[in-house]
Amino acid sequence: MILAVPKLKNDPFLKSQLNQGLGVSITTKTNPNPSQYRGRFAPSPTGPLHAGSLASALGSWLDAKANHGQWLVRIEDIDSPRTIAGADQIILNQLQACGLHWDGEVVWQSQRHALYQNALDCLIENKLVYRCTCSRQTIVQNLEAQGIQIERHGELIYPHTCRHQAIASDASTFAWRLALPESCWIQFDDLKMGHHESNLNQEVGDFVLQRADGLFTYQLAVVVDDAEQGITHIVRGEDLLSNTARQIYLQQILNLTKPTYQHLPVVKNTAGEKLSKQTHAKAINTSSRETILRELNQAAQHLGLRNVATNLSNSISDWLNQAVIAWKIMR
Repeated sequence: MILAVPKLKNDPFLKSQLNQGLGVSITTKTNPNPSQYRGRFAPSPTGPLHAGSLASALGSWLDAKANHGQWLVRIEDIDSPRTIAGADQIILNQLQACGLHWDGEVVWQSQRHALYQNALDCLIENKLVYRCTCSRQTIVQNLEAQGIQIERHGELIYPHTCRHQAIASDASTFAWRLALPESCWIQFDDLKMGHHESNLNQEVGDFVLQRADGLFTYQLAVVVDDAEQGITHIVRGEDLLSNTARQIYLQQILNLTKPTYQHLPVVKNTAGEKLSKQTHAKAINTSSRETILRELNQAAQHLGLRNVATNLSNSISDWLNQAVIAWKIMR
């Protein structure tokens, strides 16, 4: 990974700590041996597992087992307004039914706010974030006033409206944004998708770490969690590939270890849309061994696994053992 940070100029938000790392105190409690492979599956409890999320779960589980590593499960319920009550237990039951048993205890992001606050406080202390009172509508208006065309569902590149304004700490509502250095290029190699380069200034802009409603964002939470849990390998859907550069940059300035990344192709419906709650994806069927094997076979085919028996008379554990062998061959 190559991080091009400098060109600090006279920006008061960007100090020499950018190049040195802040050394935030995040204790890795559960992986005393960082050379040991440790992966994770981190679903959001917005609904049950569907074919797409099962493929991601299976891929990450297989990679961990093929590397004789551990596989953790983390429930990413940081965005509480989107969380559906009981969906976390449904997901855990589905994983167990599919034979995808995890190591250690499941953790919930909603119970880890102190960790995220610790990281944010470090960034605040070092003046690497700033308060922002802009609503989405305000950002759109400011961009349009600058003649910038906004693509539908595209990123809103923040135009630095609040970056050099002194917004009082007692303002009614404000978010915390990360102040990016000028010309912030991130390069990294993905085990599946190859080499990637991102200009965060042009593709994302100063992004939010804590929302105006007080909720921490996914970008900060996932970086802190992966470090605290000692995650060494992240295997997830390619819909999250665009987040990786942001997360690598946060790892750098917080002086955290960068995991190895592998992004898997997402499952799409007949309309070419990624399976999700928004596209009315159906929950996987775990009502019997036969239906579970059908779901696992479908996920394996999507992942490109070969030489996995499709015989529905197999036990789930035997099928998974064959799948691990097939994954090793495919790698």
